[in-house]
Amino acid sequence: MAELAPYDLNHVFFASSGSEANDTNIRLVRHFWALKGKPNKSIIISRKNAYHGSSVGSGSLGGMTAMHDQGGMPIPDIHHINQPNWWSEGGDMTPEDFGLACAQKLEEKIKSLGADRVAAFIAEPVQGAGGVIVAPDTYWPEVQRICDHYGILLIADEVICGFGRTGSWFGSQTLNIKPDIMTIAKGLSSGYQPIGGSIVSDEIESIIAKDEFNHGYTYSSHPVAAAVALENLRIIEDENIIGHVKNDVGPYLKKAWEELCNHPLVGEAKIVGMMGSIALTPNKETRAPFKSEAGTVGYICRERCFANNLIMRHVGDRMIISPPLIITKAEVDILIQRANRALDEAMEKIIQEGLMC
Repeated sequence: MAELAPYDLNHVFFASSGSEANDTNIRLVRHFWALKGKPNKSIIISRKNAYHGSSVGSGSLGGMTAMHDQGGMPIPDIHHINQPNWWSEGGDMTPEDFGLACAQKLEEKIKSLGADRVAAFIAEPVQGAGGVIVAPDTYWPEVQRICDHYGILLIADEVICGFGRTGSWFGSQTLNIKPDIMTIAKGLSSGYQPIGGSIVSDEIESIIAKDEFNHGYTYSSHPVAAAVALENLRIIEDENIIGHVKNDVGPYLKKAWEELCNHPLVGEAKIVGMMGSIALTPNKETRAPFKSEAGTVGYICRERCFANNLIMRHVGDRMIISPPLIITKAEVDILIQRANRALDEAMEKIIQEGLMC
């Protein structure tokens, strides 16, 4: 992992899942600052509609309202700012202005809480479970500047974006983010064995190593999971799967996926590598929502996708895909063909039920 991870991220604390790894991150960053003589730097800022796991700690880091409604989350000292979802929250702003404004919400939150109390900011390079939300280009450079300026650790949750999904080993590389910690899981073993971890910078390791970090899990660094992960990484390298995503099928899918905007039901089509989304709308110009409860139209579209042998998930009225990294161009053609057919059928049903504005 030290060879594959970018920058000075050369040390890994292994876990069995992304949830466990993000729980580790909560304790890790707080212990780091305590060892540096700043025990009050304990607050972690995250984003609304983010997903960072399902345990009490990682679920608190996430910004899913439905999860927070169950089990007394979020735990203390976890705060959230708005997500960079221009389509649904950008109003009259340009994507560029909205990206900056969203990033500056982080600075406002840091100032309101006190920079001497904020330990870290955690975010997915591309929001996954929240709807494959790709931030405007202005967002991440400003977030990086803010974290650097105020001395806030930046945690990139790479559980979904990592290991080729975005066309690089890590989404942070694709989007030119320089995190202090990366959360890994899923793609590390392609799901064949449960394994995850926190990759940390040389600086963090050098401080943590001065003291005992009284933290660990029963199956951390499990040898069978480690062996499977190593074999998975070997296959990714030997078969040039990341090159396939970045240079071959990825650009092909991107062009075809973005052309879905030509469909009357689709207002926005976003894609990075092998993770994409489309926003469904009755009015492309105003980005208006449907008359129905959020998710009603998305569910109709999902059912039509399933009926056409296409797995496409709905997050509200946004549809998301995450095809295998080894998908071929011929299979992309089939995917797009079925997506268009499903959209046609969904639109017919939506009109019949009077759900269009």
